[in-house]
Amino acid sequence: MPHPATMFFLLTLGVSFLVRIFDVYGVSVRLPHSGEEIRVLSLLSPEGIRWLLRHVVTNFTGFAPLGLVIVAMFGIGVAQHSGFIDACIRKGIRRRVRNPWRIILSVIVLGLLSNVVGDAGYIILLPIAATLFHSVGLHPIGGIIAAYVSVSCGYSANILLSTLDPMLAATTQEAADMTDVLGGRIGPLCNYYFFCVSTFLLVFIIYHITCRKLLPGLGEYNGSNTSCGYKQLARKEQRALWGAVIVGLLYAAYVLWATFSSWGRFLVSLGIGLIGMVDGFVSGRYRSVRDVIEGLTQPMRLLGVYFVIAFFASQMFACFEYSHLDKCIAIMGANVLSPVRSDSLWILILFILFTALINLIMVSSTSKWAFMSFIFVPVLAGMGISPDMALCAYRIGDSATNAITPFMFYMPLVLTYMQQYDKQSTYGSLLKYTWRYSLVILIAWTALFVLWYLCKLPLGL
Repeated sequence: MPHPATMFFLLTLGVSFLVRIFDVYGVSVRLPHSGEEIRVLSLLSPEGIRWLLRHVVTNFTGFAPLGLVIVAMFGIGVAQHSGFIDACIRKGIRRRVRNPWRIILSVIVLGLLSNVVGDAGYIILLPIAATLFHSVGLHPIGGIIAAYVSVSCGYSANILLSTLDPMLAATTQEAADMTDVLGGRIGPLCNYYFFCVSTFLLVFIIYHITCRKLLPGLGEYNGSNTSCGYKQLARKEQRALWGAVIVGLLYAAYVLWATFSSWGRFLVSLGIGLIGMVDGFVSGRYRSVRDVIEGLTQPMRLLGVYFVIAFFASQMFACFEYSHLDKCIAIMGANVLSPVRSDSLWILILFILFTALINLIMVSSTSKWAFMSFIFVPVLAGMGISPDMALCAYRIGDSATNAITPFMFYMPLVLTYMQQYDKQSTYGSLLKYTWRYSLVILIAWTALFVLWYLCKLPLGL
């Protein structure tokens, strides 16, 4: 496999040539709820070339994860530079702890629960998971993979209400209202029971594959990055750690009381940075504001590689969106599947598999459901399948293949983290580690859904 930046460049060329073929044959589709025609737009036409030349810079600066990553890394940089993360790991790990199963389990659980704060798990948890794994003698890339799979494949599973639940429920309700589908109101908790139980299933699967397949395959890590070790915390470090934790709890309480705004990721980063500053000043590592600035600039060295990968990735995503290729493929596939008539359970299984396949090229859960819901909610309702059941099936397929698609928005960041420990890491390396997770999760999650359906258990509230 080529370097990640080269891979995204080649994907851009591949999309351009594929779109050109679709454009020659005049491929177009219609949105089911509005009747609007969507035609594939060629990137190799004069207008397409002019669009690309005009938007090269804005494609990069408007790349969705770019700003989030930079802001979040400021807070992580201060927390790492001040020694706060190091102190937390040394506090939680003892030399006598030889079985690292608690670390593996903690990373998986945190990854599954991270969708409460949206996509923050991709940015914050992955580097910390690598450090945690390394601190107990495990390969740090194993920590990155375990965290990444937990965040991506478990994006719908949670024992708490996530940011995704209200948005998908609102879209489902709108599709049901516009197509006159009868049924009760679709609320954010309409699938809560099922996905709460799914959380425990995914913890078991990811933990089992990580211990039995991933870590033995990675072997020992002999790189230059050193672990934090087991040096006991000095009294001053203990005092600094507790002071930082207290400030962090007060900050978290204030944020919960004050707002649940769209600035959540910035607030998370600010809180992490504030905790790191308190720990640094109390422990004596920080003497002035200059030290804080040094902590803020530290992650920029890592982000140099990320910026290069993200530039080419942003062009590929922008070209894909401009061409409408993703929407056309998804709607054509949906139109092929919707006339199929069979037993309701088999239709739902086919729907899960179809969603998992479409998710490989169109990863935005809300965007995908925004037009798929207007096709499948009325079709499935005509077969006696309620909208909340259709939404539940959709979310299984939408989550299971997140870890293996090259079109994942945070793929450049994941590869950047991996290259810290292995310069040869590519998308091929990541796929080699993650395909087994996606396949087993898709099969097991679908089996749980079938069992739930046959037992006629309520999906949620």
